[in-house]
Amino acid sequence: MSTDRWMVTLFGLALVGLVAWFFWLKKSKGAAAVTTSSGAQEAMILVKGGYTPDVIVVQHGKPVRLMFRREETSTCSDTVVFADFNKSVKLPTGETVAVELLPEKPGTYDFGCMMGMFRGKLVVE
Repeated sequence: MSTDRWMVTLFGLALVGLVAWFFWLKKSKGAAAVTTSSGAQEAMILVKGGYTPDVIVVQHGKPVRLMFRREETSTCSDTVVFADFNKSVKLPTGETVAVELLPEKPGTYDFGCMMGMFRGKLVVE
C-alpha cells in the first residue's frame, strides 16, 4: 500500500475514534445547582437540540428547582419526563418552566423527552 493510502486510512480511523468518543464515551462532570436564599437548589437548563447542561449535581434531602427554557419548536422537546419521580412537565417554546423535586436518596436519576432522544441526568449526592 502506498504512503498516501496509509495516511488516508489512519486519518479515517482517527476520525471514527473521535466520533465514537464524542457521542458514546465522553463523560460530563455536570453543573452544580446553586442554593438560593430560600434554601432550594436551582439550575437553569436550556432546551435546544438537547439539554444544556445535561448533568445537574444536587444534594439529597434539599428541594431542587430546575428551570427549563425551551428555545426550539421540535415536538420531541415539548415535555420533560422524570420517570423516577413520576413527573412530567410541558415546556412551552420561549418560556421558562420550573420543575420542583425533592430527592430523598443519593443516586443518578435520568430525565428526558417522551421519545428518549433528549436525555439528561440529575446526580444526587
